[in-house]
Amino acid sequence: MQNVIELFSIKNKIIIITGGAGMLGKEYASCFADGGARVVLFDVVDSPKLPKSPDIRYVKVDISDREAVFFAVAEIEKEHGRIDVLINNAAMNPVPGSPESKSQFAPYEDYPQELWKKEIAVGLNGMLFMMQAVVPIMKKQGSGSIINISSTYGNVGPDNRIYDSGKFKSVGYATIKGAVLNFTRAWASYLRGTGIRVNTLTPGGVLAGQPAEFVKKYEERTILGRMAEKHEYNGAILFLASDASSYMTGANLVVDGGWTVW
Repeated sequence: MQNVIELFSIKNKIIIITGGAGMLGKEYASCFADGGARVVLFDVVDSPKLPKSPDIRYVKVDISDREAVFFAVAEIEKEHGRIDVLINNAAMNPVPGSPESKSQFAPYEDYPQELWKKEIAVGLNGMLFMMQAVVPIMKKQGSGSIINISSTYGNVGPDNRIYDSGKFKSVGYATIKGAVLNFTRAWASYLRGTGIRVNTLTPGGVLAGQPAEFVKKYEERTILGRMAEKHEYNGAILFLASDASSYMTGANLVVDGGWTVW
């Protein structure tokens, strides 16, 4: 039987995180690097500010471009000889009140067609392309853990009461995050007998400089009475990436401060 340290170990694992230049992508990367893993971040940002670690590397990749994804993943395999963990974290999810959020919080009747296409291209197409590129490598290894990131709004409908008047949580975001749950189940079923596990992590909202009134309304919706700090998902992501979750596949791990309990 493994001891506790070995059970949660991700030492020397090769881990890819999409949306790696975002707040949680960088947080996950720091957590894994601290545990001895080698982390590769995929994102479209030109010069992201990344955690200072020799075990964290950045590759600019547009995951909605299938050819670019396959090329980047092949380069990672060529360099390291394997890929142990894939975290499909990329999504279009701007902070409420930010300039980027303007069109994504539009009334659903007015939701821009081009934005709908772009959200799906990143949140679903990109996830599919990453799986298609990484799974054959993991099949050769006979092992791997894939973690697809959903959201509270993948489990329940958006509570638009917490946003400013006339603002509504993106219908594209909610649709995609709901689809992620069955996307995970389908892949988990398909990969039966390969040694590859596929699970969903559903995080709740994270403090990220949102307007005070939004934070207050959000906190009133949770049983714990607060939003998450960004480090509070590290334990869950480490669990799913490590052997601690070895008997878990096709599942959805919800870490939302109790939002979906009532």
